Amino acid sequence: MSQQITRKEKISYGLGDMASHVGLDNVIIFLTFYYTDVVGLPAAFVGTMFLLARTADAIIDPAMGYLADRTRTRWGKFRPWMLWLALPFGASCLLTYAVPESLSLNGKMIFATVSYTLMMLMYTAINIPYCSMGAVITPNNEQRISLQSYRFFLATLGGAMSTFFMMPLAEYLGGDDKLMGYRAAMAIMATAAVIMFWICFANTRERINAPATHNNYLSELRDLLRNDQWRVVSVLVITNIGFGVIRLGAMMYFVTYYLGNAGYFMWMLGAHILGKAAGSALAKRLTRNVGKVQMFGYCSVLAGVISIALFFAPKSILLLVPLTFIISTLYQATTTLMWVMMADVADYGEWLQGKRMDGVVFSTFLAVLKLGMAISGAIVGWTLGLSGYVANATEQTSTAMYCIVALFTIVPGLLSLCAFATLHWYKLDDGTMKSINPAKQSLS
Repeated sequence: MSQQITRKEKISYGLGDMASHVGLDNVIIFLTFYYTDVVGLPAAFVGTMFLLARTADAIIDPAMGYLADRTRTRWGKFRPWMLWLALPFGASCLLTYAVPESLSLNGKMIFATVSYTLMMLMYTAINIPYCSMGAVITPNNEQRISLQSYRFFLATLGGAMSTFFMMPLAEYLGGDDKLMGYRAAMAIMATAAVIMFWICFANTRERINAPATHNNYLSELRDLLRNDQWRVVSVLVITNIGFGVIRLGAMMYFVTYYLGNAGYFMWMLGAHILGKAAGSALAKRLTRNVGKVQMFGYCSVLAGVISIALFFAPKSILLLVPLTFIISTLYQATTTLMWVMMADVADYGEWLQGKRMDGVVFSTFLAVLKLGMAISGAIVGWTLGLSGYVANATEQTSTAMYCIVALFTIVPGLLSLCAFATLHWYKLDDGTMKSINPAKQSLS
């Protein structure tokens, strides 16, 4: 448990999230636009589908965590899932972008619902063990921040690979057949994701071995709900994911209809991706002299204020690109620190209740995250539908335009400020974690 985590292991662990983001970033950034403007599904239906599918998936998350906690193999309890489920995850990503053009509108709705729900279930099944593994690779706070920094830096690269190359590949491989182009492009992305998960499995190790627990599923959930810091971090998760999903879900509409030039999307997306990479790389450096809780608060306030200020900013790509970079840097720093806070909740629960439940802790956090994704995605779809948005229209109504801009600026900004307010109830700062388990925290 006192071993120094090598750079090779940190990179290999990060490749697991890189693989996840090859699929997930496509879902967040492109899938709403793909369904409405390529496949031709009604925006209100897409929002409702996201809500129902992600809610159903979130309900299953704790059960997957319960199962992962009870997995016993020679490779550990979390690592083997990277080996077993890499191929099913890749296949499910491919199916999401394989809506047949020959189907009727109702047939496309059914296919989209089934394939999207399957993709989210596969994401759950492989991502819960992956996230849980981060808490058992090392107990040391500094190494955990470093591990999560590598993870989110590589996750950002995975998102960049997926989102930057998705549309050019689709156009190159599909030509005039957009549906075929998306399908072929995702086949390449999914193959890369499978290989990354296998590398993650091969080069990581689980160093914290919790004793087997014989409590039943409902008993562990009750114990978890008694953990006050789990409840606080759950609110942080909802506000954090809401910020990202709503802002990114609105980005394509913002540049296409508000800025009036869809070509600006790659500039905005590039600024976002570079900002995320910077935020991941800076997270550890930022916390060298300032505690993670204080730094989380600083970044949340700045991201919220700047995001809201964009609503009143002039319509200039030269201004919007650097501000998008700054917002994304601050947002990614809070995301990295938030996952360290989740690992701290698992340690706190072990100290408070005498048992370690990494799988249940992280699976329930992911359930909350997906509920946040469901609500946030539905908000984008419903707002567009209720505002009078018309897909591929030359000009949108003033109401639709106002809602598009607000979804990209004001709504995420308010959520970021809510995250800062929630820190009032969070008590697992660096000093508290050292007092909970000084032996583990002193490891180097």
